[in-house]
Amino acid sequence: MAELTKLEAGQSPNGTLGDVRAEEVLQQEEAGQSPRQQRSVLIWRFIIVGIAAAFVGILGWRLVQTNASAHRADGMAPELVFTTFEGETISLDDLKGKGVVVNFWASWCDPCRDEADLLEQTWRREKDNGIVFLGIDYLDQEPAALAYLEEFDVTYPNGPDLRSEIARRYGIKGVPETFFIGPDGRIVETIIGPITGPAQMDELISLIRPSGQ
Repeated sequence: MAELTKLEAGQSPNGTLGDVRAEEVLQQEEAGQSPRQQRSVLIWRFIIVGIAAAFVGILGWRLVQTNASAHRADGMAPELVFTTFEGETISLDDLKGKGVVVNFWASWCDPCRDEADLLEQTWRREKDNGIVFLGIDYLDQEPAALAYLEEFDVTYPNGPDLRSEIARRYGIKGVPETFFIGPDGRIVETIIGPITGPAQMDELISLIRPSGQ
């Protein structure tokens, strides 16, 4: 009869393992959580930890990407071939001997608007001095992109970056981002964010202007 009472209380007949389990149940009840609820809490903790780890991993990857962008100033510009909104195909290889400014932008990018007029005015001034401007439209919709180009009266070649292939090849951090490429095809400078004004632009152009110009 005593053994039956112990079993009903969740105890083994010898009063050891059953006592421990009964105590655990009591602790769970005192905490106001059932075993199922506690398992749910543990699952959510694992999910939160996993999300945090993924976030840290992404930040680390972006840091590596940013560092890689800084080092590109010492190397040759990656391959660049794109079709403009007018249907013209442009290849960076065909522009050797000229200074090239490659600007990544998007119509939804407010900082891009801050430098749009400066880019266009510099292009008009420098196009006869061996300088070429190219605009790469990033993750955009064509009607919005064309409206942007019309709004700022942009006349230098621009085209969409289909499937973001060029952006991945150049490892851009975001938009705007501008690459200044010398006549020998090497990246001389990379500007992340908008160009601040005419003085900075003039200094950058001087770095890629072909000799004799």
